[in-house]
Amino acid sequence: MINVSIVLYNHSFSEIAPLIHNLLASGVVSVCFIIDNSPTPTPEFNSLPVTYIFNNKNSGYGAAHNIALRKTIEQGIPYHLVLNPDIELNGQDLIKIEGFMNLNTEIGHLMPKILYPDGKIQYLCKLLPTPFDLIFRRFLPTKWTEKRMERFEMRKTGYNKLMDVPYLSGCFMFLRTEALKEVGLFDERFFMYPEDIDLTRRIHRKYRTVFYPDVSIVHHHAQSSYLNLRMLRIHVTNMIKYFNKWGWIFDKERRKINKKIMAPNP
Repeated sequence: MINVSIVLYNHSFSEIAPLIHNLLASGVVSVCFIIDNSPTPTPEFNSLPVTYIFNNKNSGYGAAHNIALRKTIEQGIPYHLVLNPDIELNGQDLIKIEGFMNLNTEIGHLMPKILYPDGKIQYLCKLLPTPFDLIFRRFLPTKWTEKRMERFEMRKTGYNKLMDVPYLSGCFMFLRTEALKEVGLFDERFFMYPEDIDLTRRIHRKYRTVFYPDVSIVHHHAQSSYLNLRMLRIHVTNMIKYFNKWGWIFDKERRKINKKIMAPNP
């Protein structure tokens, strides 16, 4: 069985209800948690067969998901799906992923192929980042950073095979509960953005963290930090916190993991 958590901020009932329906139609979701970080509650969510938690504050993405993750651990549910509200999926996708995880107990974290609504691939399999990859490149012309980003986003792999990835996107994190019990939950020092890098990296130390292309889902990716100066400030501030934790220039583990991931197969 799977528990699911979705964190909201000023999302409407009509936006979320179809996603909840698809999740519950799978038959493998035990509890779907909606954690609402909005300024005011939306009572309509109580009409859905979900556990609706109004946070009464915006505690951040990872901290809000941790509320549900702790409950999953307490309940002994084997898997937890951290999900963005702007995802489209089919209930059968969850059944297939759960079956794959049951057969591959060394995997602690899985992300499927993520598509834009027009069917194009979102390049969300990434190496562990340097400060240039996450901060400085944002202020440079794209043509100056294109080749580096191609490597960072592992584009030459083709995104057509199962592969180990040390940084998987937080929009869809299919997590093994035993892995979370071992490495911990989201680091709540990060209000938003690098919490997925940090958690994937910690799980990658103990388990496989994989890209699973046999399932595809759609992500309506807004990239709000590119459009909103406030979100850009939040992004940069939290990336600084990430590099303060793991290292800016000197990060031996980053170099070791990235070298291993990019090494040609024998």
